[in-house]
Amino acid sequence: MKKVTITLLLTFGGLFPSVLLAAVTIPPDTVVVAGKQYDRGFVHCLFWGKHYRKVWAEPVKIPYLNLRTEAGGLAPTEKGGSYQTKNLRMVNPEGKEYVLRSVDKDPSQTLSAGMRNSFIGKMIRDQTSVVHPYGAMIVPPLAAAAGVFHAHTKYFIVPDDAALGEFRAEFANVFVMLEERGEGNWQDNPDFGNSAEIQSSRQVFKALIADNKNKADARKYLRSRLFDMWIGDWSRREDQWRWASYKTPNGGTLFKCIPRDRDHAFFKFNDGLFTWLTSKFVTSLQSFGPKIKNLKGLNEQAAPMDKSLLIFLTQEDFTQIADSLQMQLTDPVIENALKRWPENIYKLTGKEFESKLKTRRDQLPEVAKKYYKMLAKKVELPGSDKAEIFQLTGQKDGLLVEVFKPGNKSAPDSLIAGRVFKPDETKTLKIYGLGGDDKFEINGRGNLIKSVVIYDGAGQDEIKFKAEKKKPVTIMDSGDGNEIPKTKKIKVKNYIPNAQEFNGAGWLFRHRLYKF
Repeated sequence: MKKVTITLLLTFGGLFPSVLLAAVTIPPDTVVVAGKQYDRGFVHCLFWGKHYRKVWAEPVKIPYLNLRTEAGGLAPTEKGGSYQTKNLRMVNPEGKEYVLRSVDKDPSQTLSAGMRNSFIGKMIRDQTSVVHPYGAMIVPPLAAAAGVFHAHTKYFIVPDDAALGEFRAEFANVFVMLEERGEGNWQDNPDFGNSAEIQSSRQVFKALIADNKNKADARKYLRSRLFDMWIGDWSRREDQWRWASYKTPNGGTLFKCIPRDRDHAFFKFNDGLFTWLTSKFVTSLQSFGPKIKNLKGLNEQAAPMDKSLLIFLTQEDFTQIADSLQMQLTDPVIENALKRWPENIYKLTGKEFESKLKTRRDQLPEVAKKYYKMLAKKVELPGSDKAEIFQLTGQKDGLLVEVFKPGNKSAPDSLIAGRVFKPDETKTLKIYGLGGDDKFEINGRGNLIKSVVIYDGAGQDEIKFKAEKKKPVTIMDSGDGNEIPKTKKIKVKNYIPNAQEFNGAGWLFRHRLYKF
């Protein structure tokens, strides 16, 4: 194979001066092994799992990254990411950001220096083999078919190139994945929702709680979450998401989720004696098997977000979206996605993945039904730091909870969201007024749920009770001037909230949705 020599003049939009780069020789494709060290013998695998060890040890032909032509030209800006992954941020002449992430990882780097070479450190390092090194290669076509936003992933060897600057010594000859970085303006990228401003979860949750004009697309989020469960991706914390944003006619912002970082998709953990025992205690460490099971463990990391964003979706919503996913993830979609793997990687895991993905797809409607019921048992419903009207109306089929934005002389109250909570599904409903001068109205047949608790939050709130007496409603009164009717139909409990606990920022912090 011939070597290619390229000379280019690059200007990086003010970030860098024009640089005349000397003639650079781009090496031909080369054969690499992602992680030969994970290929272990029978006894080791018996106790610590087979995982994807054979895949890590399989040679694969990979191209070198051409920093001068890829994505229009890439220049490094800064290191990023966690301790366990080599991560280098890049920018192209248009100002769009990309990220290089090492395929191999070292979770032992989270330990102290003295522990890294210990038995524990070596075992933690060895468990990188639970991840399929080429799993990220098949996610984009599957996500596209499912209607889920996603980044595109390419695999490269980083050349020993002077263009790497201060990062040359650390990143030269490293086997990496290159992805678009979900930040800033990606208006020309439909896989990021053609959004002119992509935001972090921190920014989004802060905006949702700050003003009730802002809204997250809950159905889009549920579609993405069911997709997570399908591919066995249990690590879906706040930072595993970015959000496409769109201005709305009411002056607010609509946010649509963009999943990122698929490092733990297709996780294979409990196929060794010790790892199997560990999974019994750390239930979030779910394996990608033929069945989607232990939904509580599988979704433990994402639970705070799910409980917050899926509050107003009904069982019918869950069923519709699961049925839609099942229809879109056809056999040809799955088969064609797996063929993106190099032929020898497909021979090792292609048929296994094909069988598991098809079987798991067929379980999605039942999984959605079970997960809806899990979330419905204990509901925590926040307002915002603006004023809201919460109307609780007892009906024949349950308790209708509607949240309104107060109107004025020229405009009526406007409905923000509503849902009927059924007594056979929901046992506990907690409502947090947060900031603003809120109103809580209990109407109709009154409370039909076993336990309804209203936390007043900041501001001077008003409670009205016009309902037949059913189960009591409890008002948690912080004593800051709320108007509460004197009636036996309402239980009032005085409480002293923790500092900032039930305003917006405090609520987010308490529910692990916002880091100060």
